[in-house]
Amino acid sequence: MAIEPGTPAPDFTLPDQHGEPVTLSALRGKPVVLYFYPKADTPGCTTQACGVRDHRADYAKLGAVVLGVSPDPVKPIAKFAEKYELGFTLLSDEDHAVAESYGVWVQKSMYGKTYFGNERTTFVIDPDGVVKAVFRKVKPAEHDAQVLAALAE
Repeated sequence: MAIEPGTPAPDFTLPDQHGEPVTLSALRGKPVVLYFYPKADTPGCTTQACGVRDHRADYAKLGAVVLGVSPDPVKPIAKFAEKYELGFTLLSDEDHAVAESYGVWVQKSMYGKTYFGNERTTFVIDPDGVVKAVFRKVKPAEHDAQVLAALAE
């Protein structure tokens, strides 16, 4: 099921890189950038995460909370966050239930092999918990410009 703008964002609770639970609905009152990425510490995901890190002041100015979600366990996302000094919250969705609820757990193929994984998709959620914008198959290098523009609207 695809989540479209105007849809209430499905609520969830997932562990962050420190193993602490983060609940989406607890962030009401602030805009949330919820981005799904395939795998920690791979080239595209690193480009995307470092872009968010480098635009931290821009997100803060707009009052936004950024959450990165991957199917990686807590330990690898903790190493990823530490290695690149990301400074924002990464969430572990090991059973990919949250990715499925957002419609981003998809069949992919690489080198002739098919497998399932997160589609690189970002949801901008307004302070009331409603999806304001959706960016599917976003290019890591263009991610921040698109998301910051949507937040500023």
